[in-house]
Amino acid sequence: MKIKYLFFLFLILFSKNIFADEGIWIPLLLNKYNEQDMIQKGFCLSAEDVYSVNHSSLKDAVVLFGQGCTGAVVSDKGLIFTNHHCGKSSIQAHSTPEHNYLADGFWAASNDEELPCAKLTVSFLARMEDVTSQVLQHVSSTMTESQREFFIKREIKKIIEIATKGTNYNASVKPLFYGNQYFLYVMETFSDIRLVGAPPMSIGNFGDDEDNWVWPRHAADFSVFRIYTDKNNQPANYSTNNVPYHPKRSFEISLKGIHENDFTMVYGFPAETDEYLPSCAVKLLTEIENPISIKAGKIKLDILNEYMKQSEKLKIQYTSKYYSISNFQKKTIGQNRGISQYQTIDKKKEFEKNFESWTNEDSLRKIKYGNILKEYQTICSLYAPFEYWIDYYLNSFAYDDLVVQIRKFQPLTVISEDSTKQIEIIKNTAVSFFKYSYEPIIQKTFLALLEEFYNNTDKRFQPEIYNNVSIKFKGNIHSFLLDIYNHSNLTSSTKVEKLLKKHIVKKLLKDPLFKLINEVDSYYSENFYPVAIWYENKTDSLNRLYMAGLMEMQKNKMLYPDANRSLRLSYGQVKGYSSADAVEYSYFTTLDGVIEKNSSQKSEYKVPNRLQELYDKKDFGEYAVNNNIPVCFIASNHTSGGNSGSPVLNGDGQLIGLNFDRNQEGTMSDIMYNPDICRNISLDIRYCLFIIDKFAEKKYLIDEIKIVR
Repeated sequence: MKIKYLFFLFLILFSKNIFADEGIWIPLLLNKYNEQDMIQKGFCLSAEDVYSVNHSSLKDAVVLFGQGCTGAVVSDKGLIFTNHHCGKSSIQAHSTPEHNYLADGFWAASNDEELPCAKLTVSFLARMEDVTSQVLQHVSSTMTESQREFFIKREIKKIIEIATKGTNYNASVKPLFYGNQYFLYVMETFSDIRLVGAPPMSIGNFGDDEDNWVWPRHAADFSVFRIYTDKNNQPANYSTNNVPYHPKRSFEISLKGIHENDFTMVYGFPAETDEYLPSCAVKLLTEIENPISIKAGKIKLDILNEYMKQSEKLKIQYTSKYYSISNFQKKTIGQNRGISQYQTIDKKKEFEKNFESWTNEDSLRKIKYGNILKEYQTICSLYAPFEYWIDYYLNSFAYDDLVVQIRKFQPLTVISEDSTKQIEIIKNTAVSFFKYSYEPIIQKTFLALLEEFYNNTDKRFQPEIYNNVSIKFKGNIHSFLLDIYNHSNLTSSTKVEKLLKKHIVKKLLKDPLFKLINEVDSYYSENFYPVAIWYENKTDSLNRLYMAGLMEMQKNKMLYPDANRSLRLSYGQVKGYSSADAVEYSYFTTLDGVIEKNSSQKSEYKVPNRLQELYDKKDFGEYAVNNNIPVCFIASNHTSGGNSGSPVLNGDGQLIGLNFDRNQEGTMSDIMYNPDICRNISLDIRYCLFIIDKFAEKKYLIDEIKIVR
């Protein structure tokens, strides 16, 4: 047994050297942990070239695009490349049936034609800093979680105030390794962002939902924006007097291409991973949380799809929303499939046995870590029945669009009737909601989701208001909800404006829909929210202690913290993979594949005539390889949500692609990275430039970019 244990420990300690493509690394620490390994794999720069606070570095050309994507600065005039799906909501906002930029694409002929994007921001990381010692300086092991949280929040507030004083920066302090470490992130945010160009959806989203999370891919998933500033190159709100931003750094773009086993790195803002979760928590995720989320997503998508087929206006109006829901749902399906197919839970259990063996070898370790996994298992078992109800509430009730809107009326129950300003604000919010929504979609989604919630939760744990389902409506939940909907004064802008004229509080409190939402929310708050908080607090403290044990056990191993939407770098190699027995995938696709799919006559594969003409004439310009255009490629970089739009760089730090997806099986990398199957999918930058240059004929943009040939 001792020999067997030592063998497992050897695998644990040295697996990072075997599968070094795994990891979402902190740029500040590359010199300490990764630089030599990167050089061995083909990296030709230094860690200082990637991240520096003393001089411009690659970090200064990477932006957090909006609140959930990444972008790459590609010119000294503030030009940004990101994904088409990241820019989709901004493109949609400017689209009408008469000028459908989603369907037809948009290209500004000059700076004057670039379109301002309200509420869109991009942010640069100015610097990051390890502030663990300051954050935890007053924390002790004898504290309760609430005491610990108090002292941590107090120190974080001080750190942020000092970091931003006298600057236009904003800052945050985020926990790493479940609170065993803390980093400060100082950001500079720009709010005057303008749309420069985007290919039509038939190119930018070629394959649509059919190809989403799938390899091989053939989408030119990119859009182009520009940052504007005041005349001093400082962030400023939109103004016609603003000028293009002059960045500290912009990426060179390489036309030298990629080959199998080439070194690549992805630099961006990955959103969230849970690599160190124990097996019982992953079991809850795959058996309860994900399946419920998938069911709710399907309900929404089926309804949206039904109505979006009816008119071009509705298609424009709901495209971004549809894609967002579809994207998350398909990713969740893939994650569950990958976790099951590659026995992730069993592998975690095996690792946990090794952790317990290591713990039991030392009396002090046994005192400190000996009961962690047993306690975790107990907590998971106790929480599971509650999570079932909570997840149905969250997915099929709490976040329904109409329910979310009606909650915004809650403040009206506690303000005086003459609070005209607040009443006006709430009224305008409601009017805006109904203006940009389609009432039949609102109604049908509301009814379907709330039926799903009622039908799949234990009737013993329902608010009293649902008693009327059996008493007045003979058990018909649809009739019950439809009656409430039809008698509510909160389901259209006309009704809302009428309600807000007088006697607001009385009308609200009597409104059947307001009463339903209020009662279910209150029931959740009183009976289930405390359990959710108990589980969160318990697992937070256990995760922190378990992580401390893992770090101690694997002190000779390079560990990376879970993604948390801070700037990270991952690196790996261009390579194909095998998804099943006798199924082998190459590492790249070409324009040939686009045209082949187009010949299938499926609507999601229909390309514009202009692209077909360029292909037929072989008018590829300097972007061709072997009389073809490279389209997409895959590599073993460890990525996550938020990496959409991330620059994909070669060993010289030159832009060779834009990351936009993962293969569906590989989405399990948010829980456990598998080097055999996890692949990130990127747009080859040569296809991007080909579309700009040859398809859109916007040579001035090509001239603005520094291209390495």
